[in-house]
Amino acid sequence: MAKGREVHLARVAALQCFGKDLARRSKSKCELCERGGETLSIVEVPPIFCEPAYERCVMLCKSCRLAVEDPKRFSPGEQWRFLAQSVWSELPAVQVLAVRLLKRMEASEAWAREALEGVYLEEDIEIWVTEA
Repeated sequence: MAKGREVHLARVAALQCFGKDLARRSKSKCELCERGGETLSIVEVPPIFCEPAYERCVMLCKSCRLAVEDPKRFSPGEQWRFLAQSVWSELPAVQVLAVRLLKRMEASEAWAREALEGVYLEEDIEIWVTEA
């Protein structure tokens, strides 16, 4: 059990090394909803590989992080309309998260369905969306 903890702590330390660069990239705002003045966390976009990668990490506020990490507690609604803009982000990891969240809502929210119909993703990003 101690070995697993050591591996986890090493991974957390490796992710923290990206902290300053991610904060700079995000301009200290949530990269999904773009809210500022919130406590941000580094989140790896699944699937998770052996070594953490900067390009697969995003800075998220608490509400976005919980939506991404705990699908059972996610509740669709108008409060997620910003995702229609997030799918057009220049960051592939943000696009992947936005599409995944929109797909959770497409059955219940017409605007989410429309956003998904209008988005164009490069092939490698489409593959990433379906991988996790």
